[in-house]
Amino acid sequence: MSKETPPYPSARNLLEGRTVVVTAAAGTGIGFAAARRCVEEGARVLISDLHERRLAEAAARLGEIAGHPVASALCNVTKQDEVDALFETATSELGGVDIVINNAGLGGYAPLVEMTDEQWSGVLDVTLNGTFRMTRAALQHMSARGGGAIVNNASVLGWRAQEGQAHYAAAKAGVMALTRCAAMEAAGSGVRINAVAPSLAMHEFLSKVTPDGLLEELTSREAFGRAAEPWEIANVIVFLASDLSSYMTGEVLSVSSQHA
Repeated sequence: MSKETPPYPSARNLLEGRTVVVTAAAGTGIGFAAARRCVEEGARVLISDLHERRLAEAAARLGEIAGHPVASALCNVTKQDEVDALFETATSELGGVDIVINNAGLGGYAPLVEMTDEQWSGVLDVTLNGTFRMTRAALQHMSARGGGAIVNNASVLGWRAQEGQAHYAAAKAGVMALTRCAAMEAAGSGVRINAVAPSLAMHEFLSKVTPDGLLEELTSREAFGRAAEPWEIANVIVFLASDLSSYMTGEVLSVSSQHA
């Protein structure tokens, strides 16, 4: 069993001519990796995040890859007016939105008996309610355009149990259910809605919010003996956003080597 990371994929122009909005795309996680893969696959991208400095840095890095400036906009997905403003900016900058990647989420570790209402509500408001707000706005925009694709970031914790993760798991299970139900409503408008459910994708921020020893334990459960690279999750997001998945909607794809 090899623990080596596979080669980074070559571009195949899967999103040539498409426009994409990615939430929570600053930093080193799945959001930035998804935005990068979309740029590499030929899309014009607008990224959003809460963190102004990191967002500007991410846009600059993507601009170097794209060979032209990449648009960005601050957005807090817990605030409807900022979600609405994001789509207005995207329409202005990109001429419309073909694909939305809902990556914004909030985690953390808290045993249920010690969890505060604020911890519970905070995670659900960003992770589930934020995905709802973005999906609703995207459907209003895409239905008028005659089609589009939405890809939500869920988690295997929507199916599996892990201590200290009741709020996060409940939110991600909600994202899965939202994906399925919204997809049925959106199909008639030509909009496809799917989700990815990663098990463990390693990036810098994750280590800062995870108790000591837990990442090592979770990694040991992975069949390949390593965590996924964020771009490995992004590859599946690109697949779901592209025409290669044209008959898929309401699906949640587990992106995992984790034992059941």
